[in-house]
Amino acid sequence: MTNVNFILADGTRRSIEEAAGRTVMQAAMSHDVSGIVAECGGNLMCATCHVYADPDTADRLPPISEVEDEMLDSTASPRLPTSRLSCQLTIGDDPGDMTFTIPEAQL
Repeated sequence: MTNVNFILADGTRRSIEEAAGRTVMQAAMSHDVSGIVAECGGNLMCATCHVYADPDTADRLPPISEVEDEMLDSTASPRLPTSRLSCQLTIGDDPGDMTFTIPEAQL
């Protein structure tokens, strides 16, 4: 299990434990983490699961695909160097914590 930390737009922190193989978006949705809209259900079509990865987490994530990169240009909140779409981030077997900040707006 991996500990996934979410920092909500209001500064509230939520920590959940999630098994490898699920996406960060799926983990957030199944644990009712507010701020992740996921209109397209994780099909890389809407950019409403935008998160900012903590720098330590960002260093461990896979590279951004060309399609994800294009979708990040249409996020409701500003794109930052650590912006990612949580539907594209699969939780691995790495036991290290993952931390993401949820932006103020998704729509």
